[in-house]
Amino acid sequence: MSLSQAILPEFDQEMANTRKTLERIPEEKLAWKPHEKSMTMGRLATHLAELPGLVTTALETESLDFMPPGGPPYQPRTASSRAEVLDTFDKNIAAARSAIAATADPQWMVTWTLLAGGKALFSVPRIGVLRGMIMNHMIHHRAQLSVYLRLNDIPVPALYGPSADEQIG
Repeated sequence: MSLSQAILPEFDQEMANTRKTLERIPEEKLAWKPHEKSMTMGRLATHLAELPGLVTTALETESLDFMPPGGPPYQPRTASSRAEVLDTFDKNIAAARSAIAATADPQWMVTWTLLAGGKALFSVPRIGVLRGMIMNHMIHHRAQLSVYLRLNDIPVPALYGPSADEQIG
C-alpha cells in the first residue's frame, strides 16, 4: 500500500468532521469572539477552510515564506458567509485529495520548509507537513471552533463519538 493510499482514509474522515463543524457556524455570529486576543468565528472558520490549500503548496513546492523579504506578507482574510467558508473548504479539499492521491512515495520524503522573513521555522518531509502542519493544525482549530459553538449554544456535532448534543447511530 502506498503512503497516499494509507493517509487518504484518515484525511477523508478528518475533512468530513471539519465540514460538519463548519456547517454549524451561524451567519449572525461571524464577528463573535470569546476574548479580545481570539480570532473571530468567521476568521477561525476561514482559516480552517484555507488550511487544506497548503497540501498542494507543500506537494508542488519545496518551501513557503509567508513573510517574504521584499514582498508582501500573507494577509489573512475572513469569509463573509458560511456559504463562502464551505465553498472555499470544498474547493481546497478536492484539490488536496487529488494531490495526495497523485503523490508517489518518494515525493512524500522530500523536505519542505516553512519560512518567515527568509528564516526557516521548520523543515520536515512532506508527509510530516501533511500530518503536523495541516491535519493536526486543522484538528486543533476545529476543536477551538467547537468551543466557540458551545459558548454560543449551537449544537456541537458528534465527531469521534457522541457529543453532548448529538448521539451517533
